[in-house]
Amino acid sequence: MINQYILGAILVSALVTWLPRVLPYGLVRMGELPDKVVQFLGYLPITIIFSLILSSVFPGQIGGWPQVQWIELVAVFPTFLVLGKTRNVMLAVLAGVLCVAFLRYLF
Repeated sequence: MINQYILGAILVSALVTWLPRVLPYGLVRMGELPDKVVQFLGYLPITIIFSLILSSVFPGQIGGWPQVQWIELVAVFPTFLVLGKTRNVMLAVLAGVLCVAFLRYLF
């Protein structure tokens, strides 16, 4: 049997996780965002892809310097080329994954 305290903690955690993800949609539907906010949100796709790529190219280690992952570093260039031409993050991620897979197959 589930303890009432554990069940309550699970439900509150679900609400706290769900609320920040759903609340912005409701706020945007009620009004329009300022131009500065829309311009700022336009930079999110490139910053997300950059942070994902940076963390995979230079993985950190506790007590040491980050090591360069050379295959992933080479795959950055076609990934950003696809992102720059298409502005489609999903297509850029797919191109990066395929490039890394091909390079790992070769080397």
